[in-house]
Amino acid sequence: MEIVYWALIAILFIVAFVGLVYPIIPSVIFLIAGFLLYGVFFSFEPFHWLFWVIQGLFVILLFVADYIANMIGIKKYGGSKAGIWGSTIGLILGPFLIPVLGILLGPFIGAIGAELIFNKRNFTDSIKIGFGSVIGFISSVVTKTIIQAIMIGYFLIVVLN
Repeated sequence: MEIVYWALIAILFIVAFVGLVYPIIPSVIFLIAGFLLYGVFFSFEPFHWLFWVIQGLFVILLFVADYIANMIGIKKYGGSKAGIWGSTIGLILGPFLIPVLGILLGPFIGAIGAELIFNKRNFTDSIKIGFGSVIGFISSVVTKTIIQAIMIGYFLIVVLN
């Protein structure tokens, strides 16, 4: 039965990583669910207050990294808050409207549309800002992948010792 328990925990962690690419999946919730499931199936004893504080700080870091990477990507190419919002909306809607490629085209189109509509930018500048949003998204995914891997690594160190 122990193998089944570990398989369920692993599935939650895998879904958390899928959530990095598909933002409709709340990665953080699946990570924490994996930790809690371990406690339910095995024991909460390894999880001292320090474990939860460190994981909580990593959760905050995940959200900050996501916002900063997107903001830097758009701002570097001259984008505004409208571009950031357009990119975020495109990131959420893109995978549903354009399967597979929507994860990259959504933020790109969203940033372009927001800059054209709300800031009356010319098309060339809006394209550059859209490109910046894609760079920001990719940077965010890479950064959050590293953070989540560290969170899971720390979890494994705690429970396997």
